[in-house]
This record gives sequence, structure tokens and C-alpha cells, in this order.
Amino acid sequence: MKKETTQTLGEFIIDKQEDFQYSSGELSRLISSIKLAAKVVNRVVNQAGLVGINGSAGGENIQGEEQQKLDVFADQAFIKTLSSREVVCGIASEEQDEFVTIVGSEDSKSSKYVVLIDPLDGSSNIDVNVTVGTIFSIYRRITPIGTPVELKDFLQPGNKQVAAGYVVYGSSTMLVYTTGNGVNGFTLDPSVGTFYLSHSNIIIPQEGKIYSINEGNYIKFPKGVKEYIKYCQEEDQNSNRPYTSRYIGSLVADFHRNMLKGGVYIYPTTSSSPNGKLRLLYECNPMAMLAVQAGGMATDGINDILDIQPTALHQRTSFFCGSSKMVEKAKSFMVKES
Repeated sequence: MKKETTQTLGEFIIDKQEDFQYSSGELSRLISSIKLAAKVVNRVVNQAGLVGINGSAGGENIQGEEQQKLDVFADQAFIKTLSSREVVCGIASEEQDEFVTIVGSEDSKSSKYVVLIDPLDGSSNIDVNVTVGTIFSIYRRITPIGTPVELKDFLQPGNKQVAAGYVVYGSSTMLVYTTGNGVNGFTLDPSVGTFYLSHSNIIIPQEGKIYSINEGNYIKFPKGVKEYIKYCQEEDQNSNRPYTSRYIGSLVADFHRNMLKGGVYIYPTTSSSPNGKLRLLYECNPMAMLAVQAGGMATDGINDILDIQPTALHQRTSFFCGSSKMVEKAKSFMVKES
């Protein structure tokens, strides 16, 4: 693997600690803990067909979705790692009905941060060896330090995030994150088990040629989304259309490709999911922070995702995210419809 530098993720975190909004070192340790859990999950994902962890776990999560065995494993791995290292005071997971309060030593009681996480995005694809990922979001708690966390610590708008990122488990494993000062990506060298800086200061192209949407749901889409799809498919040399349709079905994979190459990702409301399908807190807020920090844009079709005030832990929303000019154009069709 050709490294952009020989700087490891750990070294990068230490070097950039002074850029963090809160530079006590606690946030640095938290991100290092996420790195550790990601390596554990990566190992099992890459061995899934060999260690009997493929397939359904036989239950459903709070969203009514069938849990995969790897969903359960990844959820437990991140909660265990973050809890045992006592770097957070609370965790909310897409796989858990309620948030988890961390009760441990004085370190965890005095922690300033809560983490919201989608432990294994796109897990239904694991049986067919398609890219999956982990998405995480970090907030500074708003209740008094030393007291048990409360729901309001997690129900903060995305513009209050202090860090966000994802891990993509694909042909190579990458950890991409931001602390509000740009976006950087680190690729895992499996021979030594270390993440190295491979994509520094990632910038999303303002325009692209890719639109990512599950067109199998076309009949259920709002009129504005249907019109935007038709716009993407029209021939027009001045705007380099038609665009190319690329949809993997793992948010992490689709977002990662579009961030590097330019494109727009859309998961709108539908007649069967009138509030949208993606989770605001676990998926949309962290991806929106990354997109904005990389020069892109994220909306629900009308409003900026990062400005939405959450009202529930598993709240859903529609999601338009990616290259700024493409998101603006898609948004214009939704505004016209409204």
C-alpha cells in the first residue's frame, strides 16, 4: 500500500489535538478507542464467511429491521470498548432501544462526551461480500458533569457535534473523520494493524456525474425527486448530462465514493416511509458534518440537516447529501414542489 505519509492515526490525533474544540486529551482518547473497536470489527468482517457469523441473528432492532449476527457483534464491540476505556459517559446505538449510561470509575463519571453510533451500516450486504461500514457521532454533554446522562444529551442538533466519522470495510479499510477542521482519511495496513494517513484534507468536488438513489422505489418517490432523476438522465452537453447512476445500498460506501469522486446521495421520503428511512442521529448528522467540512452540503430536501432539532433517539429523515451544486439542484426541485 502506498502511503501518503508515514504518519499514523495515533500520531495525527496527537499532532492535531490543539485544533480540537476541547483539547483536554479526552476527545483524542475517545477517537483512539473508536479506532481500536474498528480494528476488532474489521477482523471479524473479513473472516465472516469462515467463523460462522454470517446471516440473521433471529431478532429485530428498535426500527423493526432484521438484525444480522454482525450487527450484534459490532454493537457489542463498540459499546464494550468505549465502556471499558471509560472515555464516554453515554452511548446511543442504532441497535439499542435506549441509550446506555456508562457507570464506572471517576474517569467515566467526569467524561464530557456522548457517542451515537451505527455499528454496522449496510450489514444486510455482508453475506454477499459487499462493502459495509461504521458511522459515529460525538457530542459534548449538556447536563452537569458527574451526573448520569439524560436523553437531552443525545437529542442535540448536528451543528453541535464536536466530531464525526465513519469506517468503511471494503477492498481496503479506511477510517475517515473530522473534528470541525477539515476531513482526513486513514487506511489500515493489515500487515501491521495500523491506520496511516492516506487522504489528507479531503474536498468534495462541487459537481460530479454520479447520482445515488434506490430507483427501485421510484413509484413511491415525491414528485420533486422523480423530476430530479429525469433531469439527471437527460442529455445536455453543457452540464455533462446524463449522469451515471451508482447505488451500493450501504450509506457509508455510497457516501465515500461520492465524497472522493463527486456526486449526490438521495434517500427521500416515500409513500411507505413518509418520514424518511435513514436515522437522523446515527447516519445523517455525522455524514452531514463530514460533507460540510469537506465543502459539500446536506439537507432533508428543504432544511439543512445540521440545523434540525431532534425530538426522538431513533428519529428518521429524508437525506440529500454530497457535492454542493448537485445538492442545490436537487433541492430546487423539492422547493418547486413545495
